[in-house]
Amino acid sequence: MNLNVLVVDDDFINRKLIQAMLKRHPDMFGEIVEAENGSEALSIMKARGDINLILLDILMPVLDGKEFLKIFRADEENRKIPVIVLSTDDTQKSTVLSLGAQDFIIKPINEDELIDRIRKWTS
Repeated sequence: MNLNVLVVDDDFINRKLIQAMLKRHPDMFGEIVEAENGSEALSIMKARGDINLILLDILMPVLDGKEFLKIFRADEENRKIPVIVLSTDDTQKSTVLSLGAQDFIIKPINEDELIDRIRKWTS
């Protein structure tokens, strides 16, 4: 497995933490791309056809995770790309799942749980 992952989070430290977790599994991951908000993530997804997985925060400026999901999932082509939402707000779980996210993980992120969920949705 050589997944190219898009990490979407407005918090620089969160993006680096997730990247560090993923890099500890070089057998699973190829390139790790970062975006600071949903708008930037949509631009990256339009420009690149090689992203296999999106790790998405909800609360972000410009375009939040819920709005990103609405726009992203509206395109039929994007429905095959798994989106795992990472958030501190577990009241949003049913909302993001109804908008097309595959899974929901509460922050702080447990690395083993993250890798297990990624395996579940990408194998």
